[in-house]
Amino acid sequence: MKYIDEFRDHEHVAVLAQAIKNTCTQPWTLMELCGGQTHAIMKYGIDQLLPEQINLVHGPGCPVCVTPLAAIDKAIAIAELDNMIFCTFGDMLRVPGSAKDLMTVKAEGGDVRAVYSPLDAVILAEQNLDKQVVFFAVGFETTIPTTAMAAYQAKARGLSNFKLLVSHVRVPPAMQAILASPENRVQGFLAAGNVCVVMGYHEYLPIAEKYQVPIVVTGFEPVDILQGILHCVQQLEENRTVVENQYGRAVTQAGNVTAQAMIERVFEVTTFAWRGLGEIENSGFQLNLDYAEFDAAQHYQVAHINTQEPKACKSGEVLQGILKPFDCLEFGKRCTPENPLGTTMVSSEGACAAYYAYRRQQSLSEE
Repeated sequence: MKYIDEFRDHEHVAVLAQAIKNTCTQPWTLMELCGGQTHAIMKYGIDQLLPEQINLVHGPGCPVCVTPLAAIDKAIAIAELDNMIFCTFGDMLRVPGSAKDLMTVKAEGGDVRAVYSPLDAVILAEQNLDKQVVFFAVGFETTIPTTAMAAYQAKARGLSNFKLLVSHVRVPPAMQAILASPENRVQGFLAAGNVCVVMGYHEYLPIAEKYQVPIVVTGFEPVDILQGILHCVQQLEENRTVVENQYGRAVTQAGNVTAQAMIERVFEVTTFAWRGLGEIENSGFQLNLDYAEFDAAQHYQVAHINTQEPKACKSGEVLQGILKPFDCLEFGKRCTPENPLGTTMVSSEGACAAYYAYRRQQSLSEE
């Protein structure tokens, strides 16, 4: 299949792995920013093809993983209301809140539904005018255009029974927060190709210059990821720090300007509290004044909920690249996909779930 098989070619993979080994002369720590990349690395054993000097750590690139506990508790409080149809993506149903998850709300009789798109929730609102319909909107810049379109369509159709609980975030400010941290270990980034399809990569240029780190926009197949690592290592070895676009078959510097215009029509940038990273300025989205009527947190008076993260879960350190999943004492013991302590184990894109599924057990101290 074109654009798939050629990026899984064994011979090409072997050539790239050898090129990385030939290029690398000293230790480097690289962070892949997308959970999809993390799972590809674990699934295809890409980490095991690399020289020992290269340490891959896993960033805050899973939308479910960075959704704060307070947002989950707000979602649960709304989902338990009478006359409510509460919609979200399937991954969010089993994310633990302070006392329960959305799947438990459903089991207790709540009308909680997994949908494929926020536009599905708009249709439900149109078909159930006697009920309230809320969509729990999570994700990076990849998914926010469809949320913006949902708000736009709901407004155009006059659906006063439709609301959005918004937990959308922006990648570049999170990268800067990681790089500015005194605990930072990251020397280069593999940027998320899917995010850059929408937003382009022009926002990464000043980050690379300010923090002197290479940033390589990277796809999700084995050849993509190995090419991204090779480009990153080449820059580090040559003392260069620029933005490169490995994913040129899908990404341009400007991105999808039509999608960006829809985002700007509905949302405005705001400070957001990330799970594990804390509050980051200009890192989130909120509905602007023209669309404030669709704000579920304000309408249902749950904006005040502010829950503390559990101390037993080390997902914050994992999301910052400080720890690897198996460095958490609860990994694979108290915390499993069936009984997750935190989002990085429950999400299909979470680093802990990837390590558990593909049995990566070596700790940082043994590397």
